[in-house]
Amino acid sequence: MMAGYKLKTHRGTAKRVKVTGSGKYLRRKASLRHLLTTKSRGQKRNLKGPATVDASVNRMIGRLLPNA
Repeated sequence: MMAGYKLKTHRGTAKRVKVTGSGKYLRRKASLRHLLTTKSRGQKRNLKGPATVDASVNRMIGRLLPNA
């Protein structure tokens, strides 16, 4: 009997998204790469650290990361 084909992980997504123990996805926040002198200190502080991926996108991320 032949087994089904293996699903490949989308490597671009795997490098950008991490999975938590509870199954949520963490991503990095945007707008912290350049043009930082015009942004306020508080704005830059709020962009620090990971953010959770919005629930509306979870299904798509799950398809891109089948083995996560």
